[in-house]
Amino acid sequence: MGEATETVYVGKELDLFALAENWKNYVKEEIGSYIAGEVLEVGAGIGATTMALHDGRARRWVCLEPDLALGTRLRARLRQTFDASTSVVVGTIRTFAKIPRFDCILYIDVLEHIDNDRGQIEDAAGLVRSGGHIVVLAPAHPWLFSEFDKSIGHVRRYRKSSLRALMPHGWVEKKLSYLDSVGVLLSLANVLALRQAMPTPSQIAFWDRLCIPLSRRLDRLAGGTIGKSVLAVWGKRPTSACTA
Repeated sequence: MGEATETVYVGKELDLFALAENWKNYVKEEIGSYIAGEVLEVGAGIGATTMALHDGRARRWVCLEPDLALGTRLRARLRQTFDASTSVVVGTIRTFAKIPRFDCILYIDVLEHIDNDRGQIEDAAGLVRSGGHIVVLAPAHPWLFSEFDKSIGHVRRYRKSSLRALMPHGWVEKKLSYLDSVGVLLSLANVLALRQAMPTPSQIAFWDRLCIPLSRRLDRLAGGTIGKSVLAVWGKRPTSACTA
């Protein structure tokens, strides 16, 4: 591994969104088939996504977290649930030597925090084995950028086209779709009227318990054409299929 680089996370929403079980289950349904072998979860935070997605099918799971305080908290939490095959590394993607070592790299609500998102994905691509995947879930639509986005350090929100443009050269797009169609209305209400820097626990509960089950149905009908989040899955071509 290279030299670790620590940063401090400015957001205060992690504990709040950790309660969104329906949303996390929905995300798992969409990406679970790509999570296998050795997994790197970038920006693991307090472990809410790890707990939701890591069901034991992955052979090894590495949580990468640049904030030392969050990493320390995460390490203590995971120690109570998982064995030594699940670990925490405090640092950034460049902490790892540039050799393919992972079968799947996850960016779940993380890439929008990173200034150089293109460079980030290029670095990640170099760590993925032949036939492996990069999974990105990020907030969608620049016109939904709100006080909430500002308060937790979002640099941008993505369109399908802007996220697609980050796919590593020579890779294959396995999935690109918007999720949470009902959530668009809630986010738009915050942009136009509420202008909240942080939702309340009751608002999160309303969204997760009532809106997400409805979104799961409407998203299928809409074919992934609308939603407040955008999901991309990119596959690295098997070595045997690569050309010189």
